[in-house]
Amino acid sequence: MISFESDYNNGCHEAILRRLMETNGEQATGYGLDDYCTAAKAKIRAACGCPEADVFFLVGGTQTNATVIDAMLQSYQGVLTVDTGHINVHESGAIESSGHKVLTLPSHDGRMEAGELEQWLHDFYADPTYDHMVFPGMVYITFATERGTIYTLEQLRAISEVCHRYELPLFIDGARLGYGLMAQGCDVTLEQLADLCDVFYLGGTKCGAYCGEAVVFPHHNAPAHFFTIVKQHGALMAKGRLLGIQFDVLMENGLYFKIARHAVEQAMRLLDAFVEKGYQMYADSPTNQQFVLLDKETIERLEKDFVFEQWYPVGDMMNCRFVTSWATQPSDVDALIAAL
Repeated sequence: MISFESDYNNGCHEAILRRLMETNGEQATGYGLDDYCTAAKAKIRAACGCPEADVFFLVGGTQTNATVIDAMLQSYQGVLTVDTGHINVHESGAIESSGHKVLTLPSHDGRMEAGELEQWLHDFYADPTYDHMVFPGMVYITFATERGTIYTLEQLRAISEVCHRYELPLFIDGARLGYGLMAQGCDVTLEQLADLCDVFYLGGTKCGAYCGEAVVFPHHNAPAHFFTIVKQHGALMAKGRLLGIQFDVLMENGLYFKIARHAVEQAMRLLDAFVEKGYQMYADSPTNQQFVLLDKETIERLEKDFVFEQWYPVGDMMNCRFVTSWATQPSDVDALIAAL
């Protein structure tokens, strides 16, 4: 079976595995205070163009979202996102379990529109009874989105400006940040993204690492005692070197972006084949996630040789997701194209 199920069903990039083996016999200070974490943080700061950034390594995406949001909100505040936002649909109520409501706006192919965000905020504060409501405390978006789409620089700037006007921190979930930044037509750089938000993270789990995410507060603006809050949420790894080594390797000579570009290139080959063979795409995704509408007969035929996800029905068709990754072999894509 050839899998296009997700971008985290392989182990890790071979360069990471080699470094882990080479350093396995060493002893290192725990909890991210080792030399490898220090080196990785320096490389991340350089890549972001933020020499004063606060960088933390957490174990996974859900823990990262829940920890960052809980650390930055007051007890009476919620987080604004689109209705298709990852924290709203695919994290099992992790945000709500920490006592914070997820407040939703309409999704436009996975994206938030700055005008609708501003209108929502205006209407909230125009209501004389807002003291009885959950206050908006921050804005959360993903890059790339749940639909595989990305924001333009202009769109990001517009959202950032609204957040600044209402004094709301902007949090960018970067679980698939590498694939988003390497997408065809992306006009956003890592430095620009870091400048426009208050916190984001470089996803490792889905972009070549065994596990781990690198949270970046680009303006030296981490909440007080964030390290302690990370541990409180169960997101702190005692053997922090495991995360530090992985990100040190990923950020070395731009490996993170090279392997993400590979995944996007393979996804574009799939997209071209779907379109050329007359299949209807569900979303216009320039990243490593491709969504296509398939009938029952085609699904049953493809499932004999390929693994992919069925998301939900659209009329008589099923919205199916095919995901490439840093580990996707061109020969695997060739096989799927031949089977379509």
